[in-house]
Amino acid sequence: MLSAVLHTVRDRLPTDLSAHLGAQLPLLVRGTYYDQFQPSKQPVRSRTLDEFLEQVEQELKFIRPVNTVEATRTVFKVLSHYVDPGEVRKVRAALPEQVRDLWPDPEKVH
Repeated sequence: MLSAVLHTVRDRLPTDLSAHLGAQLPLLVRGTYYDQFQPSKQPVRSRTLDEFLEQVEQELKFIRPVNTVEATRTVFKVLSHYVDPGEVRKVRAALPEQVRDLWPDPEKVH
């Protein structure tokens, strides 16, 4: 679940912002984040939550079925715990509004 959501977020961010997020991740998670990274294909132009969740689902298709909304929400909570709140705000701002709704503002979480 972690890699599916991380890859989906990463691929929707401008390359510079994607790199800044990757630099803040714990080392082991950073390896997962950059797995199969193709910066020349960034950012993927998706505008809706459904498009975002479809990509997460595609990444998860070879494991047992999971609720992609809950998986995404859970990964966002973990990222908010480990990533600087300012960086979280920048990443959230780069995502479609419906996706941001799944990722609480770090100011309101703590």
